[in-house]
Amino acid sequence: MSMTVAIVGRPNVGKSTLFNRLVGRRAALVDDTPGLTRDRREGEARIGDLEFTLVDTAGFEDAARHGLTARMQHQTQEAVALADLVLLMIDARAGLTPLDREFARLLRRSGRPVAVLANKAEARAADAGISEAFELGFGQPIPVSAEHGLGLSDLHTIISRAADGAGGRGAGGDASSDSIPAEPTLVPETGVDTGAEPPRAARALNLTVIGRPNVGKSTLINALVGSERVLTGPEPGITRDAIVVPWRYKQRDIRLFDTAGIRRRARVTDRLERLSVTDALRAIRYAEVVVLLLDATRPFDKQDLQLADLVEREGRAPVIAVNKWDLVPERKRALQDLREAAERLLPQLRGVPLVPVSALKGTGVPALMRAVFAAEKLWNTRVPTPRLNRWLDEVGARHPPPAASGRRLKLRYITQAKTRPPGFVLFCSRPNALPADYRRYLVNSLREDFGLEGVPIRLHVRGGDNPYARRKR
Repeated sequence: MSMTVAIVGRPNVGKSTLFNRLVGRRAALVDDTPGLTRDRREGEARIGDLEFTLVDTAGFEDAARHGLTARMQHQTQEAVALADLVLLMIDARAGLTPLDREFARLLRRSGRPVAVLANKAEARAADAGISEAFELGFGQPIPVSAEHGLGLSDLHTIISRAADGAGGRGAGGDASSDSIPAEPTLVPETGVDTGAEPPRAARALNLTVIGRPNVGKSTLINALVGSERVLTGPEPGITRDAIVVPWRYKQRDIRLFDTAGIRRRARVTDRLERLSVTDALRAIRYAEVVVLLLDATRPFDKQDLQLADLVEREGRAPVIAVNKWDLVPERKRALQDLREAAERLLPQLRGVPLVPVSALKGTGVPALMRAVFAAEKLWNTRVPTPRLNRWLDEVGARHPPPAASGRRLKLRYITQAKTRPPGFVLFCSRPNALPADYRRYLVNSLREDFGLEGVPIRLHVRGGDNPYARRKR
Protein backbone atom coordinates (compact mmCIF):
# COMPACT_ATOMS: atom_id res chain seq x y z
CA MET A 1 0.00 0.00 0.00
CA SER A 2 1.44 3.41 -0.94
CA MET A 3 1.82 6.33 1.43
CA THR A 4 -0.63 9.24 1.20
CA VAL A 5 0.52 12.78 0.43
CA ALA A 6 -1.89 15.73 0.59
CA ILE A 7 -1.38 19.05 -1.20
CA VAL A 8 -2.90 21.96 0.72
CA GLY A 9 -2.81 25.74 0.58
CA ARG A 10 -4.88 28.82 -0.12
CA PRO A 11 -6.78 29.14 -3.44
CA ASN A 12 -5.01 29.57 -6.76
CA VAL A 13 -1.45 28.70 -5.71
CA GLY A 14 -1.20 25.77 -8.19
CA LYS A 15 -2.21 22.71 -6.19
CA SER A 16 -4.24 21.12 -9.00
CA THR A 17 -1.52 21.88 -11.55
CA LEU A 18 1.01 19.95 -9.47
CA PHE A 19 -1.52 17.16 -8.90
CA ASN A 20 -2.03 16.73 -12.65
CA ARG A 21 1.71 16.71 -13.29
CA LEU A 22 2.42 14.04 -10.69
CA VAL A 23 -0.46 11.73 -11.65
CA GLY A 24 0.51 12.12 -15.31
CA ARG A 25 -2.78 13.37 -16.74
CA ARG A 26 -5.32 16.18 -16.49
CA ALA A 27 -7.27 14.54 -13.69
CA ALA A 28 -8.19 17.80 -11.94
CA LEU A 29 -9.73 20.87 -13.53
CA VAL A 30 -7.32 23.82 -13.74
CA ASP A 31 -8.35 27.43 -14.27
CA ASP A 32 -7.37 30.92 -13.13
CA THR A 33 -10.60 31.18 -11.13
CA PRO A 34 -9.84 30.88 -7.40
CA GLY A 35 -11.62 28.11 -5.53
CA LEU A 36 -12.23 25.88 -8.55
CA THR A 37 -11.41 22.71 -6.57
CA ARG A 38 -14.03 21.91 -3.94
CA ASP A 39 -13.83 18.19 -3.15
CA ARG A 40 -10.69 16.32 -2.29
CA ARG A 41 -9.43 14.21 -5.18
CA GLU A 42 -7.11 11.20 -5.00
CA GLY A 43 -4.79 9.80 -7.65
CA GLU A 44 -1.80 7.47 -7.93
CA ALA A 45 1.27 9.66 -8.46
CA ARG A 46 4.84 8.90 -9.47
CA ILE A 47 8.17 10.71 -9.29
CA GLY A 48 10.85 8.48 -10.81
CA ASP A 49 10.71 5.14 -8.95
CA LEU A 50 8.59 6.60 -6.15
CA GLU A 51 4.85 5.81 -6.13
CA PHE A 52 2.33 7.26 -3.68
CA THR A 53 -1.29 8.31 -3.31
CA LEU A 54 -1.68 12.04 -3.89
CA VAL A 55 -4.65 14.07 -2.64
CA ASP A 56 -5.67 17.42 -4.14
CA THR A 57 -7.71 19.64 -1.82
CA ALA A 58 -9.83 22.78 -1.86
CA GLY A 59 -8.08 26.06 -1.20
CA PHE A 60 -8.08 27.12 2.45
CA GLU A 61 -10.06 30.30 3.07
CA ASP A 62 -11.36 32.29 6.01
CA ALA A 63 -14.86 30.87 6.34
CA ALA A 64 -17.91 31.01 8.51
CA ARG A 65 -18.77 28.01 10.63
CA HIS A 66 -21.56 27.07 8.23
CA GLY A 67 -22.06 27.13 4.47
CA LEU A 68 -20.32 25.69 1.42
CA THR A 69 -16.87 27.16 2.17
CA ALA A 70 -16.92 25.67 5.68
CA ARG A 71 -17.83 22.25 4.25
CA MET A 72 -14.98 22.54 1.72
CA GLN A 73 -12.61 23.33 4.60
CA HIS A 74 -13.81 20.23 6.44
CA GLN A 75 -12.88 18.08 3.40
CA THR A 76 -9.38 19.59 3.47
CA GLN A 77 -9.05 18.85 7.18
CA GLU A 78 -10.06 15.24 6.53
CA ALA A 79 -7.33 14.96 3.90
CA VAL A 80 -4.74 16.33 6.34
CA ALA A 81 -5.82 13.90 9.06
CA LEU A 82 -5.42 10.91 6.71
CA ALA A 83 -2.10 11.99 5.14
CA ASP A 84 1.37 10.61 5.92
CA LEU A 85 2.86 13.85 4.58
CA VAL A 86 1.29 17.28 3.99
CA LEU A 87 2.67 19.57 1.28
CA LEU A 88 1.81 23.18 2.12
CA MET A 89 1.97 25.11 -1.13
CA ILE A 90 2.47 28.86 -1.30
CA ASP A 91 2.81 31.30 -4.21
CA ALA A 92 6.49 32.31 -4.06
CA ARG A 93 5.93 35.32 -6.33
CA ALA A 94 3.23 36.72 -4.04
CA GLY A 95 5.14 35.94 -0.85
CA LEU A 96 3.57 34.91 2.44
CA THR A 97 0.04 36.07 3.13
CA PRO A 98 -1.88 36.11 6.43
CA LEU A 99 -3.87 33.14 5.14
CA ASP A 100 -0.66 31.15 4.56
CA ARG A 101 0.41 31.86 8.14
CA GLU A 102 -3.01 30.91 9.52
CA PHE A 103 -2.98 27.64 7.58
CA ALA A 104 0.54 26.86 8.84
CA ARG A 105 -0.65 27.40 12.41
CA LEU A 106 -3.49 24.90 11.92
CA LEU A 107 -1.12 22.36 10.36
CA ARG A 108 1.22 22.57 13.35
CA ARG A 109 -1.71 21.73 15.59
CA SER A 110 -2.59 18.71 13.40
CA GLY A 111 0.66 16.95 14.26
CA ARG A 112 1.19 15.71 10.69
CA PRO A 113 4.59 15.93 8.95
CA VAL A 114 4.63 19.08 6.78
CA ALA A 115 6.89 20.32 3.96
CA VAL A 116 6.54 23.73 2.31
CA LEU A 117 6.42 24.00 -1.49
CA ALA A 118 7.21 27.46 -2.87
CA ASN A 119 5.45 27.28 -6.23
CA LYS A 120 5.95 29.50 -9.29
CA ALA A 121 9.65 29.67 -8.45
CA GLU A 122 10.87 29.73 -12.06
CA ALA A 123 11.48 33.52 -12.03
CA ARG A 124 13.72 35.76 -9.91
CA ALA A 125 10.63 37.50 -8.54
CA ALA A 126 10.07 34.38 -6.41
CA ASP A 127 13.34 34.64 -4.44
CA ALA A 128 11.92 36.91 -1.74
CA GLY A 129 8.88 34.67 -1.26
CA ILE A 130 11.08 31.59 -0.90
CA SER A 131 13.07 33.32 1.84
CA GLU A 132 9.89 34.37 3.63
CA ALA A 133 8.67 30.76 3.67
CA PHE A 134 11.27 29.95 6.36
CA GLU A 135 9.05 31.91 8.76
CA LEU A 136 6.42 29.17 8.68
CA GLY A 137 8.66 26.93 10.80
CA PHE A 138 8.61 23.79 8.65
CA GLY A 139 12.27 23.83 7.64
CA GLN A 140 13.72 24.69 4.26
CA PRO A 141 11.05 25.36 1.61
CA ILE A 142 11.26 23.49 -1.69
CA PRO A 143 11.25 25.78 -4.75
CA VAL A 144 9.08 24.20 -7.44
CA SER A 145 7.25 25.10 -10.60
CA ALA A 146 4.18 22.93 -11.00
CA GLU A 147 3.59 24.29 -14.49
CA HIS A 148 7.14 23.67 -15.75
CA GLY A 149 8.06 20.61 -13.67
CA LEU A 150 10.95 22.22 -11.80
CA GLY A 151 12.03 21.03 -8.35
CA LEU A 152 10.66 17.51 -8.62
CA SER A 153 13.97 15.90 -7.63
CA ASP A 154 13.92 17.77 -4.32
CA LEU A 155 10.28 16.79 -3.85
CA HIS A 156 11.28 13.17 -4.48
CA THR A 157 13.83 13.40 -1.67
CA ILE A 158 11.32 14.86 0.82
CA ILE A 159 8.65 12.25 0.07
CA SER A 160 11.20 9.41 0.19
CA ARG A 161 12.30 10.49 3.66
CA ALA A 162 8.68 10.68 4.80
CA ALA A 163 8.07 7.22 3.33
CA ASP A 164 11.01 5.80 5.29
CA GLY A 165 9.61 7.37 8.43
CA ALA A 166 6.21 5.83 7.71
CA GLY A 167 7.68 2.35 7.36
CA GLY A 168 8.83 2.50 3.74
CA ARG A 169 5.36 2.31 2.29
CA GLY A 170 6.01 4.92 -0.35
CA ALA A 171 8.90 3.51 -2.37
CA GLY A 172 7.79 1.34 -5.24
CA GLY A 173 4.95 -0.40 -3.48
CA ASP A 174 1.73 -1.92 -4.58
CA ALA A 175 -0.12 1.21 -5.61
CA SER A 176 -3.24 0.52 -7.59
CA SER A 177 -3.44 2.28 -10.93
CA ASP A 178 -5.84 5.19 -11.47
CA SER A 179 -5.90 4.64 -15.23
CA ILE A 180 -8.68 3.18 -17.37
CA PRO A 181 -9.00 -0.60 -17.00
CA ALA A 182 -7.91 -2.73 -19.95
CA GLU A 183 -10.35 -4.79 -21.97
CA PRO A 184 -11.03 -8.25 -20.48
CA THR A 185 -9.78 -11.45 -22.07
CA LEU A 186 -12.48 -13.24 -24.02
CA VAL A 187 -13.22 -16.86 -23.14
CA PRO A 188 -13.81 -19.82 -25.49
CA GLU A 189 -17.28 -20.17 -26.93
CA THR A 190 -18.33 -23.22 -24.94
CA GLY A 191 -21.50 -21.65 -23.53
CA VAL A 192 -23.05 -18.31 -22.74
CA ASP A 193 -20.36 -16.37 -20.90
CA THR A 194 -21.85 -13.80 -18.52
CA GLY A 195 -18.50 -12.26 -17.59
CA ALA A 196 -18.48 -13.73 -14.08
CA GLU A 197 -15.24 -15.68 -14.41
CA PRO A 198 -12.89 -15.36 -11.39
CA PRO A 199 -10.21 -13.17 -13.11
CA ARG A 200 -12.76 -10.40 -13.69
CA ALA A 201 -13.86 -10.39 -10.05
CA ALA A 202 -10.40 -9.13 -9.07
CA ARG A 203 -10.65 -6.07 -11.32
CA ALA A 204 -11.99 -2.78 -10.02
CA LEU A 205 -15.36 -1.80 -11.43
CA ASN A 206 -15.62 1.75 -12.78
CA LEU A 207 -19.04 3.04 -11.71
CA THR A 208 -20.11 6.57 -12.71
CA VAL A 209 -23.13 8.44 -11.33
CA ILE A 210 -24.61 11.09 -13.64
CA GLY A 211 -27.72 13.25 -13.73
CA ARG A 212 -29.11 16.75 -13.86
CA PRO A 213 -27.92 19.30 -11.27
CA ASN A 214 -29.24 18.86 -7.74
CA VAL A 215 -30.77 15.39 -8.14
CA GLY A 216 -28.60 14.01 -5.30
CA LYS A 217 -25.59 12.42 -7.01
CA SER A 218 -23.07 13.35 -4.30
CA THR A 219 -25.53 12.39 -1.57
CA LEU A 220 -25.89 8.98 -3.23
CA ILE A 221 -22.09 8.55 -3.36
CA ASN A 222 -21.92 9.28 0.38
CA ALA A 223 -24.77 6.84 1.05
CA LEU A 224 -22.91 4.13 -0.88
CA VAL A 225 -19.58 4.54 0.91
CA GLY A 226 -21.18 5.26 4.29
CA SER A 227 -19.36 8.54 5.00
CA GLU A 228 -19.34 12.22 4.01
CA ARG A 229 -16.71 11.59 1.33
CA VAL A 230 -17.86 14.28 -1.13
CA LEU A 231 -19.42 17.69 -0.65
CA THR A 232 -23.20 17.92 -0.54
CA GLY A 233 -25.66 20.71 0.17
CA PRO A 234 -28.70 22.59 -1.09
CA GLU A 235 -26.61 24.79 -3.42
CA PRO A 236 -26.88 23.65 -7.07
CA GLY A 237 -23.63 22.92 -8.90
CA ILE A 238 -21.47 22.09 -5.85
CA THR A 239 -19.61 19.31 -7.68
CA ARG A 240 -17.42 20.79 -10.41
CA ASP A 241 -15.13 18.00 -11.55
CA ALA A 242 -15.44 14.21 -11.58
CA ILE A 243 -14.24 12.86 -8.24
CA VAL A 244 -12.98 9.27 -8.01
CA VAL A 245 -13.86 7.56 -4.72
CA PRO A 246 -12.26 4.14 -4.10
CA TRP A 247 -14.74 1.77 -2.44
CA ARG A 248 -14.99 -1.92 -1.60
CA TYR A 249 -18.41 -3.59 -1.63
CA LYS A 250 -18.82 -7.30 -0.90
CA GLN A 251 -15.20 -8.18 -1.77
CA ARG A 252 -15.32 -6.16 -4.99
CA ASP A 253 -13.15 -3.10 -5.54
CA ILE A 254 -15.15 -0.27 -7.07
CA ARG A 255 -14.11 3.18 -8.27
CA LEU A 256 -17.05 5.55 -7.89
CA PHE A 257 -17.09 8.62 -10.12
CA ASP A 258 -19.12 11.53 -8.76
CA THR A 259 -19.82 14.01 -11.56
CA ALA A 260 -21.09 17.53 -12.01
CA GLY A 261 -24.72 17.96 -12.96
CA ILE A 262 -25.22 18.11 -16.74
CA ARG A 263 -27.70 20.65 -18.06
CA ARG A 264 -28.89 21.08 -21.62
CA ARG A 265 -26.16 22.46 -23.86
CA ALA A 266 -28.09 25.66 -24.62
CA ARG A 267 -28.11 26.55 -20.92
CA VAL A 268 -24.37 26.01 -20.40
CA THR A 269 -22.82 29.44 -20.93
CA ASP A 270 -20.31 29.71 -18.09
CA ARG A 271 -16.77 28.59 -18.97
CA LEU A 272 -16.29 26.72 -15.69
CA GLU A 273 -19.54 24.85 -16.22
CA ARG A 274 -18.37 23.82 -19.68
CA LEU A 275 -15.19 22.44 -18.10
CA SER A 276 -17.27 20.57 -15.51
CA VAL A 277 -19.56 19.06 -18.15
CA THR A 278 -16.57 17.99 -20.24
CA ASP A 279 -15.10 16.26 -17.18
CA ALA A 280 -18.42 14.50 -16.53
CA LEU A 281 -18.59 13.27 -20.12
CA ARG A 282 -15.05 11.93 -19.79
CA ALA A 283 -16.11 10.02 -16.66
CA ILE A 284 -18.89 8.37 -18.67
CA ARG A 285 -16.35 7.15 -21.24
CA TYR A 286 -14.13 5.76 -18.46
CA ALA A 287 -17.07 3.91 -16.86
CA GLU A 288 -18.21 0.35 -17.27
CA VAL A 289 -21.56 0.86 -15.55
CA VAL A 290 -23.33 4.24 -15.45
CA VAL A 291 -26.05 5.04 -12.91
CA LEU A 292 -28.40 7.68 -14.30
CA LEU A 293 -29.98 9.35 -11.28
CA LEU A 294 -33.48 10.79 -11.72
CA ASP A 295 -35.52 13.01 -9.41
CA ALA A 296 -38.65 11.09 -8.40
CA THR A 297 -40.59 14.35 -8.16
CA ARG A 298 -39.73 15.20 -11.78
CA PRO A 299 -38.65 12.02 -13.60
CA PHE A 300 -37.76 11.65 -17.27
CA ASP A 301 -37.08 15.28 -17.95
CA LYS A 302 -35.88 15.95 -21.50
CA GLN A 303 -32.29 16.14 -20.23
CA ASP A 304 -32.68 12.76 -18.50
CA LEU A 305 -33.61 11.20 -21.84
CA GLN A 306 -30.66 12.85 -23.56
CA LEU A 307 -28.29 11.54 -20.89
CA ALA A 308 -29.70 8.03 -21.24
CA ASP A 309 -29.20 8.25 -25.01
CA LEU A 310 -25.61 9.42 -24.44
CA VAL A 311 -24.89 6.40 -22.24
CA GLU A 312 -26.29 4.12 -24.95
CA ARG A 313 -24.21 5.78 -27.67
CA GLU A 314 -21.07 5.45 -25.54
CA GLY A 315 -21.86 1.75 -25.08
CA ARG A 316 -21.86 1.76 -21.28
CA ALA A 317 -24.04 -0.53 -19.13
CA PRO A 318 -26.87 1.67 -17.78
CA VAL A 319 -28.85 1.51 -14.55
CA ILE A 320 -31.57 4.05 -13.75
CA ALA A 321 -31.91 5.05 -10.09
CA VAL A 322 -34.90 7.15 -9.03
CA ASN A 323 -33.89 9.32 -6.06
CA LYS A 324 -36.05 11.03 -3.40
CA TRP A 325 -38.32 7.99 -3.34
CA ASP A 326 -39.26 8.83 0.26
CA LEU A 327 -41.22 11.82 -1.11
CA VAL A 328 -43.39 9.71 -3.44
CA PRO A 329 -46.95 8.77 -2.43
CA GLU A 330 -48.53 5.53 -3.73
CA ARG A 331 -45.11 4.08 -4.49
CA LYS A 332 -46.27 0.80 -6.03
CA ARG A 333 -48.34 2.61 -8.65
CA ALA A 334 -45.62 5.22 -9.19
CA LEU A 335 -42.99 2.52 -9.81
CA GLN A 336 -45.22 0.79 -12.36
CA ASP A 337 -45.79 4.11 -14.15
CA LEU A 338 -42.03 4.81 -14.21
CA ARG A 339 -41.25 1.42 -15.72
CA GLU A 340 -43.90 1.91 -18.40
CA ALA A 341 -42.46 5.35 -19.14
CA ALA A 342 -38.95 3.91 -19.43
CA GLU A 343 -40.12 1.30 -21.93
CA ARG A 344 -41.91 3.95 -23.98
CA LEU A 345 -39.30 6.73 -23.85
CA LEU A 346 -36.12 4.62 -24.03
CA PRO A 347 -36.73 1.90 -26.63
CA GLN A 348 -32.99 1.74 -27.34
CA LEU A 349 -32.48 0.53 -23.74
CA ARG A 350 -35.51 -1.73 -23.46
CA GLY A 351 -35.51 -3.55 -20.13
CA VAL A 352 -33.06 -1.19 -18.41
CA PRO A 353 -33.18 -1.78 -14.63
CA LEU A 354 -35.00 0.93 -12.68
CA VAL A 355 -34.32 1.10 -8.93
CA PRO A 356 -36.00 3.47 -6.43
CA VAL A 357 -33.63 4.91 -3.81
CA SER A 358 -33.46 7.60 -1.17
CA ALA A 359 -29.89 8.88 -1.04
CA LEU A 360 -30.68 11.09 1.95
CA LYS A 361 -32.04 8.20 4.02
CA GLY A 362 -29.67 5.60 2.57
CA THR A 363 -32.42 3.24 1.40
CA GLY A 364 -32.30 1.16 -1.77
CA VAL A 365 -28.50 0.78 -1.85
CA PRO A 366 -28.44 -3.08 -1.83
CA ALA A 367 -31.01 -3.23 -4.64
CA LEU A 368 -29.07 -0.64 -6.63
CA MET A 369 -25.80 -2.57 -6.31
CA ARG A 370 -27.51 -5.82 -7.34
CA ALA A 371 -28.73 -4.04 -10.47
CA VAL A 372 -25.22 -2.65 -11.11
CA PHE A 373 -23.58 -6.08 -10.93
CA ALA A 374 -26.33 -7.62 -13.08
CA ALA A 375 -25.85 -4.90 -15.71
CA GLU A 376 -22.09 -5.47 -15.71
CA LYS A 377 -22.65 -9.21 -16.18
CA LEU A 378 -24.94 -8.66 -19.17
CA TRP A 379 -22.51 -6.09 -20.59
CA ASN A 380 -19.87 -8.86 -20.70
CA THR A 381 -22.16 -11.55 -22.14
CA ARG A 382 -20.80 -13.71 -24.96
CA VAL A 383 -23.12 -15.97 -26.98
CA PRO A 384 -21.66 -19.01 -28.81
CA THR A 385 -21.67 -18.77 -32.60
CA PRO A 386 -23.60 -22.04 -33.21
CA ARG A 387 -26.39 -20.84 -30.93
CA LEU A 388 -26.47 -17.48 -32.71
CA ASN A 389 -26.85 -19.08 -36.12
CA ARG A 390 -29.65 -21.38 -34.95
CA TRP A 391 -31.33 -18.23 -33.67
CA LEU A 392 -30.76 -16.48 -37.04
CA ASP A 393 -32.49 -19.33 -38.89
CA GLU A 394 -35.45 -19.11 -36.50
CA VAL A 395 -35.94 -15.33 -36.65
CA GLY A 396 -35.43 -15.35 -40.42
CA ALA A 397 -38.09 -18.03 -40.82
CA ARG A 398 -40.45 -16.27 -38.42
CA HIS A 399 -40.07 -12.91 -40.13
CA PRO A 400 -38.08 -13.06 -43.41
CA PRO A 401 -36.30 -9.90 -44.55
CA PRO A 402 -38.27 -7.95 -47.17
CA ALA A 403 -37.44 -8.13 -50.83
CA ALA A 404 -35.50 -5.24 -52.39
CA SER A 405 -35.74 -4.49 -56.12
CA GLY A 406 -37.64 -7.72 -56.56
CA ARG A 407 -34.86 -9.81 -54.99
CA ARG A 408 -35.08 -11.52 -51.61
CA LEU A 409 -32.35 -10.67 -49.10
CA LYS A 410 -30.50 -13.65 -47.67
CA LEU A 411 -29.29 -13.76 -44.05
CA ARG A 412 -26.23 -15.98 -44.19
CA TYR A 413 -24.28 -15.91 -40.95
CA ILE A 414 -23.94 -14.12 -37.60
CA THR A 415 -21.21 -14.09 -34.98
CA GLN A 416 -20.40 -12.06 -31.88
CA ALA A 417 -17.33 -9.91 -32.47
CA LYS A 418 -16.96 -8.33 -29.03
CA THR A 419 -18.38 -7.73 -25.58
CA ARG A 420 -18.53 -4.55 -23.46
CA PRO A 421 -21.13 -3.95 -24.96
CA PRO A 422 -22.22 -7.02 -26.92
CA GLY A 423 -21.43 -6.49 -30.60
CA PHE A 424 -22.54 -8.77 -33.45
CA VAL A 425 -21.63 -9.04 -37.13
CA LEU A 426 -24.31 -10.19 -39.57
CA PHE A 427 -23.41 -11.34 -43.08
CA CYS A 428 -26.13 -11.03 -45.71
CA SER A 429 -26.45 -10.85 -49.48
CA ARG A 430 -26.95 -7.06 -49.81
CA PRO A 431 -26.23 -5.19 -46.55
CA ASN A 432 -27.10 -1.74 -47.92
CA ALA A 433 -30.58 -2.93 -48.83
CA LEU A 434 -31.42 -4.24 -45.34
CA PRO A 435 -34.04 -1.83 -43.95
CA ALA A 436 -33.47 -0.01 -40.66
CA ASP A 437 -36.70 -1.38 -39.18
CA TYR A 438 -35.55 -4.96 -39.88
CA ARG A 439 -32.25 -4.22 -38.15
CA ARG A 440 -34.24 -3.01 -35.15
CA TYR A 441 -36.24 -6.24 -35.29
CA LEU A 442 -33.03 -8.26 -35.16
CA VAL A 443 -31.61 -6.18 -32.27
CA ASN A 444 -34.85 -6.49 -30.28
CA SER A 445 -34.90 -10.23 -30.93
CA LEU A 446 -31.29 -10.55 -29.75
CA ARG A 447 -32.22 -8.64 -26.61
CA GLU A 448 -35.30 -10.75 -25.85
CA ASP A 449 -34.00 -14.19 -26.85
CA PHE A 450 -30.62 -13.93 -25.11
CA GLY A 451 -31.66 -11.93 -22.06
CA LEU A 452 -29.71 -8.78 -22.93
CA GLU A 453 -32.24 -6.44 -21.33
CA GLY A 454 -31.14 -2.87 -20.88
CA VAL A 455 -27.60 -3.02 -22.33
CA PRO A 456 -26.59 -1.40 -25.63
CA ILE A 457 -26.31 -3.82 -28.54
CA ARG A 458 -24.21 -3.20 -31.64
CA LEU A 459 -25.20 -4.93 -34.89
CA HIS A 460 -22.89 -4.50 -37.91
CA VAL A 461 -24.11 -5.77 -41.26
CA ARG A 462 -21.64 -6.89 -43.91
CA GLY A 463 -21.91 -8.38 -47.35
CA GLY A 464 -20.60 -11.69 -48.58
CA ASP A 465 -20.95 -15.35 -47.81
CA ASN A 466 -20.39 -17.16 -44.56
CA PRO A 467 -16.65 -16.49 -43.95
CA TYR A 468 -16.25 -19.96 -42.43
CA ALA A 469 -18.08 -21.88 -45.17
CA ARG A 470 -14.85 -22.64 -47.07
CA ARG A 471 -13.40 -24.37 -44.03
CA LYS A 472 -16.14 -26.99 -44.02
CA ARG A 473 -15.37 -30.31 -45.69
